[in-house]
Amino acid sequence: QMVREQYTTTTPGTSLERPKNEYVYKIGIYGWRKRCLYLFVLLLLIILVVNFSLTIWILKVMWFSPTGMGHLRVTKEGLRLEGESEFLFPLYAKEIHSRVDSSLLLQSTHNVTVNARNSNGEVTGRLNVGPKMVEFHGQQFQINSKDGKPLFTVDENEVVIGTDKLRVTGPEGALFEHSVETPLVKAEAFKQLRLESPTRSLSMDAPRGINIKAQAGNIEALSQMDIKLQSSDGVLLLDAETVRLPKLPEGTRGGSGISQGLYEICVCPDGKLYLSVAGVGSTCQEYSRVC
Repeated sequence: QMVREQYTTTTPGTSLERPKNEYVYKIGIYGWRKRCLYLFVLLLLIILVVNFSLTIWILKVMWFSPTGMGHLRVTKEGLRLEGESEFLFPLYAKEIHSRVDSSLLLQSTHNVTVNARNSNGEVTGRLNVGPKMVEFHGQQFQINSKDGKPLFTVDENEVVIGTDKLRVTGPEGALFEHSVETPLVKAEAFKQLRLESPTRSLSMDAPRGINIKAQAGNIEALSQMDIKLQSSDGVLLLDAETVRLPKLPEGTRGGSGISQGLYEICVCPDGKLYLSVAGVGSTCQEYSRVC
């Protein structure tokens, strides 16, 4: 039921008694509803205090400050991180460098991978440092000196070593499976230079000549089969005080006065060498027509 309030207008000088309300309603929350409301408000205050305390504790533990968080500082050059840090997800940065007085260390339990991507997100270069191998995937790999001079360059076609001197210090030397093109092959001081082909032939070609020089020792050429010295357009010059052939076989006089199967080396006035059948004496004069 709805309670109606009746208003009676009176004229001055008259007095009328207002009718009494038959029903009276109290405005407010009473009983168990009031207790539940106070309990809910108290619970909200407790949660607010706990959240505020946790926020203060997190700010204190994480070392939040106006310039950064913990060892992480925000500067004009970017972000500065002090001490060791662990990244659980990929890190994207334009430049990473260490302090002036310390080195930059990238460490991982498996491998360290550095990727370079183009504008489309495709990987154009990758450097993978693993526990057993260092791999690089890209069109070209180059190592430069401090002044920008290329020291080592690798691409699909060739390998370029730009240093003034390439030194191989291994006890077995250097092994080349194919041809090698170089202007100079030189041994270290007081050490021997040895060019060897264990199972195949050794060939040296040059368009303008080959110079083999030993300033303080001998030059030896050893071969299991034959050693051939051939000049396609020119002469073979043996310029020495003495030319010796110590292991030439010496023949014995046969019944016909000619040693069978032996020959004598003869020299023409112009330096040409030829063979003549060996006899008891020299037979070069008999075959001088070859000259």
